[in-house]
Amino acid sequence: MSSATTTPPAPPATERGPRRPRLSGMTWLIWRQHRAAFWTMLALTALAVAWMLYQRAGLLDHLTAKGWPHSSSDKWMEDITPHSAALAKAALGLGFVPVLLGVFLGAPLLAGDLESGTAKLVTSQAASPARWLAAKIGICALVVVVCTAAVSFTFGRWWAPVSRQNTVLDWTSSGFDNTGPVPVALALFTVLGGVAIGMVLRRTLLSMVVTFFFAVAVQLAWGQYRLDLGHVVRITTDSGVDGGAPSLPTAAFEIDQSFVTSSGETLGWSTCVRAGSEKAVEACREQKGIVGWAVDYLPISQMSGMQWFGASILFALAAAVTAFVFLWGRKRVV
Repeated sequence: MSSATTTPPAPPATERGPRRPRLSGMTWLIWRQHRAAFWTMLALTALAVAWMLYQRAGLLDHLTAKGWPHSSSDKWMEDITPHSAALAKAALGLGFVPVLLGVFLGAPLLAGDLESGTAKLVTSQAASPARWLAAKIGICALVVVVCTAAVSFTFGRWWAPVSRQNTVLDWTSSGFDNTGPVPVALALFTVLGGVAIGMVLRRTLLSMVVTFFFAVAVQLAWGQYRLDLGHVVRITTDSGVDGGAPSLPTAAFEIDQSFVTSSGETLGWSTCVRAGSEKAVEACREQKGIVGWAVDYLPISQMSGMQWFGASILFALAAAVTAFVFLWGRKRVV
């Protein structure tokens, strides 16, 4: 009688939950290499967002207790100094973010690997220089965009209830540079500029120093030409000059005041000041045909359009710098 060989039944398959996405390959390598800087940025961003949300809640409580938004601004602006001071300090601190990111993240990103020889080691393996550059710049840019966008959005929400009060925060400077797409564009351009500087100089410390001056120059140039992004509006009067210049819309930024003549010509506001007596001044104005005031200003309604226009220029410059990095780095990265 023959005995049949029996095959033991296969063990039941172990049920596994959905696999979590994990980094691999070049992406994992770049993240691991710079994880300290990336996690520091994300942690500081989370803390900044949490603090600004807390400050916003306090501001809304104060405004609501004063009857905002139904009461007059004179009433709910009482005792707002602590909140306006917090906004001003936050805006001042955020103004340094592009410079810090450019110096401590952008400049060492490639310079450190080029100086230590890591770039040559990596690109001598399966990875091409273009792939290595794409991973480096892509991950760095993604972290910068996420962090600055989160801070920009939160700061904008905090400032929004009092954005039309110039005594709290000037929308043409601090408010303009720390809300909307501007912080993202400034930080991205500065960081990519630091990356390009580091790639060319190939020395970490030297690249950080040069990037610092580059970032400061970018901030100064941006502050100098920021208002040129808008379309200046002019308001005129023809009922004489004794009543003073016309009042402007709420939160409007005054650029210039001048006299206007019957022919539409504008004269400086100091015209006829040195004519002598009051009668002589009036006679001088009458002789020159002055009939009223002309005031040039920028309304706050243009802020969003100005921000996107300026940010588009910065994004274009950032794209040009990125193209330069790839064109230069494909042959000279090692």
